[in-house]
Amino acid sequence: MRNTVFGRRSGLQVSELALGTGNFGTGWGHGAERDEAKQIFDGYLQAGGNFLDTANGYQFGQAEVLLGEFIASERDNLVVATKYTLRTQPADADTIKIGNNRKNMVRAVEESLKRLNTEHIDLLWAHMSDNVTPMEEILRGFDDLVRAGKIHYAGLSNFPAWRISRADLLAEVRNFAPIIGIQAEYSLVERSADRELLPMAEALGLAATLWSPLGGGFLTGKYRETQGDNRASKLGMLIHSEKSARETAVLDNLLAVAAELHATPTHIAIAWLREKARRSTTALIPILGSRTRAQLDATLGALDVQLSIEQVNRLDTASAIPLGVPHGIISERFPIDYGTDTPRPPVI
Repeated sequence: MRNTVFGRRSGLQVSELALGTGNFGTGWGHGAERDEAKQIFDGYLQAGGNFLDTANGYQFGQAEVLLGEFIASERDNLVVATKYTLRTQPADADTIKIGNNRKNMVRAVEESLKRLNTEHIDLLWAHMSDNVTPMEEILRGFDDLVRAGKIHYAGLSNFPAWRISRADLLAEVRNFAPIIGIQAEYSLVERSADRELLPMAEALGLAATLWSPLGGGFLTGKYRETQGDNRASKLGMLIHSEKSARETAVLDNLLAVAAELHATPTHIAIAWLREKARRSTTALIPILGSRTRAQLDATLGALDVQLSIEQVNRLDTASAIPLGVPHGIISERFPIDYGTDTPRPPVI
């Protein structure tokens, strides 16, 4: 597994694939028991990975506890990212223990440090915008935590592009710790980030970590065949389905390319994202959310897959979405040539 610099706003070195720990634990009624989670963790490190993504609320805190145990002997060799904003326990839903506000930020960080059994968090994400807290408050909170040594870097997950752009500028002019990255859902089946988020990240030099790169399992092709013991039938959220001709075309083309390369649909879906990353001027890092060691091993097979330009273009076309106003008319007048091997320069 290759390493990459985490965007142009930091010198942080991370692996090209991150390991998400949303399945570490069984608090949600669907996930991995401790021994299975440890096997996933070990397999990821053995493959050369060093970038671990968790959150205070994953499995009601179990994910951070398990990850804290697993990283103990390797802490200095790993980059650990966690998130605050959402509740940790169900009882937190109607209290002040939610949101982007400074009080919740500081409380959540202190509790995450205890669960992770570490002295610092390498990257703290605001998990999503709460539509209330001023960006100045979030940035000042991040800056104070950086100065206190509680966190090293900060980023914004599931925020609209206009808020991220404003945060980037505010941090610069007020000499706050910079925002170094964004996190958003992105895959062959979910490409809404192509409208604003990814062009913004490339222009500003922000790294982008991409969650649900398999569309909640949709891009494995398994939901066409069975509705058994899987995320769709148990967890029942963050799942894509064949609800339109576009999803059918995406899956049909994905399966066809997989057959051509004697690979699996999972391999092709991740290889397509790696190709996007290769042609970007900033870091695009898929987050693998495996629930079993077998799933992780199957996903890591994507590292050995090489797509042709024709195959990439075919997948691009099948998965493309309407960009809307004004992006549609801009791309019509000034199209991007996805066939080139030269990364397009950022435009600010």
